[in-house]
Amino acid sequence: MERINFFRLYAKERFGRRVQKIPVALPFTCPNIDGTKSRGGCIYCYRGSRPAHLSTGVSLREQIEAGIRRGIERYGKRTRFFVYFQSYTNTYGDKEYLERLYNTVLDYEEVVGLDVGTRPDCAPDWVLGLMASYKERGLEVWIEYGLQSANFETLKRINRAHGVSDLVDATLRAKAYGLKVCIHTIVGLPGESRDDFLETAKLVSALGADGIKIHPIYVMRNTALARLLEKGRFKTLNLEEYARYAADMLELIPESTVVHRLTAEAERDKLLSPDYCVYERKLEVIRAIEEELKRRGRKQGARSHLGIEGTGRDFKKLV
Repeated sequence: MERINFFRLYAKERFGRRVQKIPVALPFTCPNIDGTKSRGGCIYCYRGSRPAHLSTGVSLREQIEAGIRRGIERYGKRTRFFVYFQSYTNTYGDKEYLERLYNTVLDYEEVVGLDVGTRPDCAPDWVLGLMASYKERGLEVWIEYGLQSANFETLKRINRAHGVSDLVDATLRAKAYGLKVCIHTIVGLPGESRDDFLETAKLVSALGADGIKIHPIYVMRNTALARLLEKGRFKTLNLEEYARYAADMLELIPESTVVHRLTAEAERDKLLSPDYCVYERKLEVIRAIEEELKRRGRKQGARSHLGIEGTGRDFKKLV
C-alpha cells in the first residue's frame, strides 16, 4: 500500500515510464542577498541550496547532458527527464536571459518537463506567461515557490523578506496561467511548534497546490543559523520528531497533491545538524515517515478536509 503520493508515482502514471529530475545550477542570485530587499539571505542559506556536485561554472547544456547520461545508465533508455532549475531564485533575471535559458531544454527529446524554483515575490505575470508558453511546446511546467512557513513572524525571523500574502497571490496567478505549483515548506524553524507546521500544511492544502516539498531544517557551517545553534539558542529535530511532524502534515495534504521531497541532502563536511540530512540516509528518513503513517493506520490526506466538511454538520441546513 502506497501511503504517500510521491513524484515518481505521479510521473510514472502521467508519462508511462520512469521520470527523473535533473537539478541544474545557474549564476542566479536573490533579492534578499543582493540588497534589493535585504542582504545576507535567509538565516539558513548556504550557496543557495545548490547540490554539492553542481557548479555554476559548468554550462547548462553540460549539466543537462550529464544528467541524461546518468539517468539512462541507471534506469535505461526509456527514462525521461525534467530539468529542475534549483539553486537561488531562477526567475530573477530579465526576460531575454530567462527565455534563452529555458529554451535550452527544448533541444533534448528526452526532456518532458520544466521545473523552476523561485520565490513568490519574484513571479510577475510576464514570468508566468513565459513559463506557460512551454506548455504549448509540449512540456509539463512546474513552478516551485519557497514559502517555508505560514507564520509571518517566522518569515521575519529567518529573513525571508516576503510575506504569506506574496505566496497566496503568486500561487493563484500561476494556477490561472495553467502552471503546476509546488510549495516548499520547512519543519523545525526557530520559534516554531507543531501548530505552526500544521498551519503551513493547511495553507498549502487550502491553496490547492499541485505539489509540496517538506524537509527538516538543517544547519550548515558559516550561516546565521549556525551561530544560533552554537550559542545554544536553537536546536534541530531528531529523526523521530521530524518523522512524526512530517506525518502530521501529510495527513492534512490531499492525497492528489504530489510530494516532491520529504528530506534534505546537505554536504556532510559542511553540515552541523541534524546528522540524518545527508544523501546516505535519505531512504532512512523516508522510511521513518512511512512507518509513522503505517503505525497510525493513516496515509496522506487522511485529515485533509478543511472548513465544515467532515465535521458531522449538515452544511445545507446552515445556508
